[in-house]
Amino acid sequence: MSGRILVSACLLGMPVRYDGQGKPFAHALMERWREEGRLVALCPEMSAGMPVPRLPAEIEGGASGDDVLDGRARVVDAKGGDVTDAFLEAARNAQQTATAEGCRAALLIDGSPSCGSITIYDGSFSGRRMAGAGVTAALLRRNGIAVFAPDGVAALSAFLEPP
Repeated sequence: MSGRILVSACLLGMPVRYDGQGKPFAHALMERWREEGRLVALCPEMSAGMPVPRLPAEIEGGASGDDVLDGRARVVDAKGGDVTDAFLEAARNAQQTATAEGCRAALLIDGSPSCGSITIYDGSFSGRRMAGAGVTAALLRRNGIAVFAPDGVAALSAFLEPP
């Protein structure tokens, strides 16, 4: 098996989420990859200087990370503050880190306006999810980095070690 993996730091148990918590993802493959030194931990938001804890944020109006990248949508916090620039910087930092570290793939926490790869919240702060990608996930994909959610760890393994 070859290739490094950019991983949301919260999935490694680091307390970097908006609420000051981690969201550890325990899986035999994760432990193996950790032992092999293949995991590159990054919290995109923290890399952009966002504090922990911080207000929850969502992509406004049911839009996606691609819409934010293309200037058609913005990311707002729970009090209505525009945090788009920080999320764009976070995405650029993640992409630069992935490239510099030789990551062909990323394993990102789902649901986040930054890292969500299957679903994100719909922008209403009501807890409703919708299909879509966060800003970081969208930028990584645009730059040829395969993005997976924790539910897709087997697919990530197959991607890294094809038959």
